[in-house]
Amino acid sequence: MNIERLIGMANDIAAYFAVEPDHATAVHGVRDHLTRFWDPVMRRELKTHLMQGGEGLLPLAREAVDGLSMPPASTG
Repeated sequence: MNIERLIGMANDIAAYFAVEPDHATAVHGVRDHLTRFWDPVMRRELKTHLMQGGEGLLPLAREAVDGLSMPPASTG
């Protein structure tokens, strides 16, 4: 998937949770959404993008993606 599209979707999710008064709850909400509803390949691409600087990601999205635990990539 196009990384710009993934960034946009992650930022949309972060914008939704940005109104949460508790920052930790907001981060957890974004991270939980990514974990529950995004394909592992999409999460891995976004995490790789963050490790390469994360240009374009909102701070809340950055923090959520940074805390994602990723299963090993399938070699199959």
